[in-house]
Amino acid sequence: MIRVNLLPQKRTGRGTGAAGPQTSQKWLLAVLGVLVVEIVLLFLFHQTKVEELDEQTKRNQQVQSQIEDIKKLVASHDEVKKALVVLRAREDAISKLQSGRAGPTAVLLEVSQLLTPGRGPTIDKDVYEQKKKENPLSVYNPGWDSRRLWLLSYVESERTVRMEGLARDASDVYEVAQRFKLSPYFYDVQLLPGRKQAGQTSMELATFALQMKVRY
Repeated sequence: MIRVNLLPQKRTGRGTGAAGPQTSQKWLLAVLGVLVVEIVLLFLFHQTKVEELDEQTKRNQQVQSQIEDIKKLVASHDEVKKALVVLRAREDAISKLQSGRAGPTAVLLEVSQLLTPGRGPTIDKDVYEQKKKENPLSVYNPGWDSRRLWLLSYVESERTVRMEGLARDASDVYEVAQRFKLSPYFYDVQLLPGRKQAGQTSMELATFALQMKVRY
């Protein structure tokens, strides 16, 4: 005879009891992983902000240094203005001296050099040598004794100069005229008619006159 038990049976609970602990461990590991990731991200974010703060601090220091320099310049503004006034006054004085050197003063110095023993006109050495090769008579005589000639007057009017003097003979007059022709300070040199004149001694002297244009 077959018997069927229709009363409800109690579960043993072995299956559910084994699965429960494994699920809890997985959730715990997941939470720990999320925490670790958050900690790493926070650390990286903190490092980035620290670097940005250092960079901004350096910029602030540079700006502060520039501000201090500007303050120093502003504080010494009056001294700088006084120094500029002194420098401008010196520049004006130097400009006046230079203009004087390039003007009548320079011309008179050139005349003095032309009539000094052993000296001659201001002329480029290469130009002088070229003139000497082309025509030996177009240059001056370095060995000429300028004491053979006496300058009596030097008159300038509107850049035109007239000179008068005495010389031992015509060769001395030619020499001084040649020197003025070679000088860059004079041009259009003309020898005016002269005459012989008896000196205080027994020798006769030749009067001469030169007319030329002056350049300065």
